[in-house]
Formats: sequence, structure tokens, C-alpha cells
Amino acid sequence: MENQLSFIVKLLLLSALLSLLIKDVLPSVAIPATATNALILVLLPTIIMAIALLWRFQAQKQTPS
Repeated sequence: MENQLSFIVKLLLLSALLSLLIKDVLPSVAIPATATNALILVLLPTIIMAIALLWRFQAQKQTPS
């Protein structure tokens, strides 16, 4: 139970930190509005998730049951 609670607290803190970063820091960063940047912003989360799931699948595949 304590492990789940610490995970939720860590996730909440990470989420709050990311929210503050997006709200306060990123508006001052000048990113040009190009088609390439739009594609990167749209596709990057999907690519990261696909890599993470593939990595996890490979790790599960290698562990003997």
C-alpha cells in the first residue's frame, strides 16, 4: 500500500513540475511555426510510447517463465 502511495505522490509531483514548466518556461522559448516542428510535436509522444512498449515487450520476452 505504501509503495502505491509513494508512486502516486511521485506522479503528482512530476505532473505539477511538468505543468509549471509548460506554463511558465515554454512561452519564452521561440519555436518557429513550421510544418516540421508541428509534426515533431504531434508524433513524438506516440514514438516515445511505442519505443517504451517495445522495450517492455522485449524484456518480458527474454525472461523465462
